[in-house]
Amino acid sequence: MSTAQKRRGAVVGAEKRVPLSRPTIEDDEIASVVAVLRSGWLASGPKVVEFEQAFGQLLGAPHAIAVGSATAGLHLVLAALAVGPGDEVVVPSLTWPSTANVIELLGARAVFADVQPGTLLLDPADVARRITPRTRAVIPVHYAGAPADLDALRAVTKGRGIALVHDAAHALGTRYGSEPIGCGAEPAVFSFHPVKNITTAEGGMVTVSDAQLAERLRLLRFHGITKDTWSRHHGTGPVRYEVLEPGWKYTLSDLNAALGVVQLGKVERFNARRRELAARYARLLAGLAELHLPEAPPYTHTHAWHLYVVHLRLDRLAIDRDAFIEALGELGIGAGVHFTPVHQHRHYRRSREAMSVSGVDLPVTEAAGEAIVSLPLYPGMSDEDQDHVVAAVRTLVTRHRLPAAGGTR
Repeated sequence: MSTAQKRRGAVVGAEKRVPLSRPTIEDDEIASVVAVLRSGWLASGPKVVEFEQAFGQLLGAPHAIAVGSATAGLHLVLAALAVGPGDEVVVPSLTWPSTANVIELLGARAVFADVQPGTLLLDPADVARRITPRTRAVIPVHYAGAPADLDALRAVTKGRGIALVHDAAHALGTRYGSEPIGCGAEPAVFSFHPVKNITTAEGGMVTVSDAQLAERLRLLRFHGITKDTWSRHHGTGPVRYEVLEPGWKYTLSDLNAALGVVQLGKVERFNARRRELAARYARLLAGLAELHLPEAPPYTHTHAWHLYVVHLRLDRLAIDRDAFIEALGELGIGAGVHFTPVHQHRHYRRSREAMSVSGVDLPVTEAAGEAIVSLPLYPGMSDEDQDHVVAAVRTLVTRHRLPAAGGTR
């Protein structure tokens, strides 16, 4: 890179790379994992119990059940609610496939509803249009760390025997008004994948207030038997165990929980940095007419800023979204797509055709699916890293900008 290029803030991929996300792992996380390795107990045990208790206390949730992934948590919750063949569950299509996959794996059908422009949160009015006598649940995704409109969704489902199940994979630290996501009567499922706001490497948590539902979730997460490994090892309760109903092996290990306990104590710091970076993106990218920046929900909330998602205004650019992301990669910037709409994946296209279900009408989702770009955002990201991202975005927008109607720029 020449001196003149450096003065202009030009970017070359070989000079610097900024990933889409990177977990923040510090010395105390490493020490916590090493302590578990030395303890002789690696499976689900005392560290998991500690993590569950700390998580429940943080959110004010009466019950927190650690699981191997958020996908496992969603599967368990729907199974515990007896969702099965002939049932329907309303979900956004703009989500990771597991939100819909677990519904289909239980023999039920995922019914896709549209999202709201700007926020990309589930549209309560469209949910209301999709409800039928077969609807058993609605799963709002708290997209990118912003809360869905829970009052409106509760009004749609109230008194109809329809459960509201929160996909809170993006939402640790999110609040709807003063209500932390995961503290209420409705089940909420969190993710601790390495890209999330805290990580256990892999893992998830289900929060519920109903004691009977919590007991069933614990039963189903460990083969449907009456005692877990830790209880049997310590001789608490009867020696014999019994399968009450078929379950899964969806437990979390103490190795994972050792990370989680330490990370949980840092979530406020991590999220504060995410908010700083999001506000900084908004300032640095302001004025680019070729980008539509994330919109905030109109109600009182706290955003966890799991993702920073911009829309490309493709009518103003001579490049499509996929090529834009590839070009960012060449400039050293990791970017992503959150998400390819689920209803456009092969399985869902073919299954709907086989059932002679008419085409899915999701105009906002489909438009977003062609135009959204997730920019790097993680607590360890420096201002210099972010400046590099912004310079790359501005370089590409300038390079591919279409002439304005009626003249040139």
